[in-house]
Amino acid sequence: MQDGWQVFTPVLDYGHQTDILISDGPNYHRIQIKTVDAKSENQIVENRWIGSNVDCVVYFARNSNWGFVLPAFTQKKRKLNTKGHIKFKQTKNEFLKAFHKI
Repeated sequence: MQDGWQVFTPVLDYGHQTDILISDGPNYHRIQIKTVDAKSENQIVENRWIGSNVDCVVYFARNSNWGFVLPAFTQKKRKLNTKGHIKFKQTKNEFLKAFHKI
């Protein structure tokens, strides 16, 4: 919100797999938020939004200070550090830089 986005939380998430909905005015983006144990940036994550309209997924490492922003993918599994996935340190500015690259 501090970056000028409107942020909406769905009242009901049943079947839509959307944790937050954001808008910059004319465009809306459905975001899925996930957490992972920070074993490795190379770890495999599962697609839990198949069949939904999720645009972007944000992964936060529970026990570290990094995360990844990535476009929603259609494969069942994918490495977290796949090309096109943007790593960030868990600070507001680093997250915003990563998110704007997607």
